[in-house]
Amino acid sequence: MIGVVGLPASGKGEFSRIARERGIPVVVMGDVIRRKAAEEGIPEDDTGLGGVGNRLREQHGMNAIARFTIPAVEAAGAPLVVIDGIRGDAEVQTFRARFPEFLLVGVVASFEARLARLAARGRADDSMERADLKLRDARERGWGLSRALQQADLVIKNEGTMAEFEEKIRALLRRLGACP
Repeated sequence: MIGVVGLPASGKGEFSRIARERGIPVVVMGDVIRRKAAEEGIPEDDTGLGGVGNRLREQHGMNAIARFTIPAVEAAGAPLVVIDGIRGDAEVQTFRARFPEFLLVGVVASFEARLARLAARGRADDSMERADLKLRDARERGWGLSRALQQADLVIKNEGTMAEFEEKIRALLRRLGACP
């Protein structure tokens, strides 16, 4: 299992896209939160999804999203699965306990690069405001994201072009024997 951790717009989704293109199943942890928000009629914006994430962690523990994600990872039935969207050290501990060969990959990018990406990708839960990204970063750090990044087995810096980042991901997947 490969877990991917990083701040918003660091490149986690692009990592997953590249893995998917190579036939590797991807489980997105945020889908747990999006499903819960949809069930409750909560808007899929940053405030709504962030609130659901906070509430699930308050009610079920800081590793709740990881525990709710494990069945989907196991159902993928593949020797290698990418788990996209780890947000905290408690989640890392849960995945390491369940999957002994778990590899955590940290994706890092500067604040300015991430802010520019938010403007370009246009997801409903993205804001292009500097202050909003700072708040989102603070919320996710509060879930233990910084501690999770410190536990990464590998760190990939994503400051260059998309082609450069894609090559870094393909090289990593080749080293792991996951793609030609």
